[in-house]
Amino acid sequence: MKIVKHSGDIVDFNREKLHQSLLRSGAPDVIIDEVLQAIEKEVFEGISTKKIYKLAFRMLKQISGAHAARYNLRAAIQQLGPAGFFFEKFVARIFLSEGYETITNLTLQGKCVSHEIDVCIRKNDEVGMVECKFHAGHEANSNVKVPMYIFSRFNDLKGKTHDIFTHKDKIESCRIVTNNRFTGDAITYATCSGIELLSWDYPAKGNLKQKIDTHSLYPITCLTTLSLAEKEKLLILNILLAKELLNNSEALKKIELRENRIKNVLKETAQLSNFL
Repeated sequence: MKIVKHSGDIVDFNREKLHQSLLRSGAPDVIIDEVLQAIEKEVFEGISTKKIYKLAFRMLKQISGAHAARYNLRAAIQQLGPAGFFFEKFVARIFLSEGYETITNLTLQGKCVSHEIDVCIRKNDEVGMVECKFHAGHEANSNVKVPMYIFSRFNDLKGKTHDIFTHKDKIESCRIVTNNRFTGDAITYATCSGIELLSWDYPAKGNLKQKIDTHSLYPITCLTTLSLAEKEKLLILNILLAKELLNNSEALKKIELRENRIKNVLKETAQLSNFL
């Protein structure tokens, strides 16, 4: 049976690939098998992968909001757009969870020109810059031009002293984070140039998805018990992670949720945050 991908490419329906994607939800095997069998009855020649995803998400949501939330992770990160401002703050939260100090949205003077830097990080007195490449579309990748451009900016900044965390900081490392993927040439160039890359599935160990799972850094956009408008209000209140709601139910009152809905949101949040 042929299905249509996001890119428009036509490929064979792959049951194993769907099974692997459902495993990410954390649902028990018996539930995954049940969802797989139900989806197989619904698929038809020419169905889109988007439609299959929606079917799986709806079925998981009926069983457990937390499972559906984890299954929805990649799409939830895309909801941190469209401009990428909240994605930059989300990336800063990832480095915070790993013991870094972070500052977002800086303008630093290089040897030649000034540069807007998405995130600066510091750990063990080493300061680094992090550039975030946000893609709202599922299929968009970061090509070799991205590390080439950012490497030139890094070279313009690294020889100078900056007022970031102290008055005498020197930028010693450079990282690029994207919510999608890097092309092969981008990875090759970055590796050669000493730039660290982080994407949805790169590197094989310690990629973006794994870091989110390891530290329970699920964005609030994952939650199935909140509307899109309510999620946007929480983002404006600087609530980016679902687990940040656990000790801050007042934020849910600020966006005018009733008590019964607050309980449902906190229940889903607790289940999601305690998955591991």
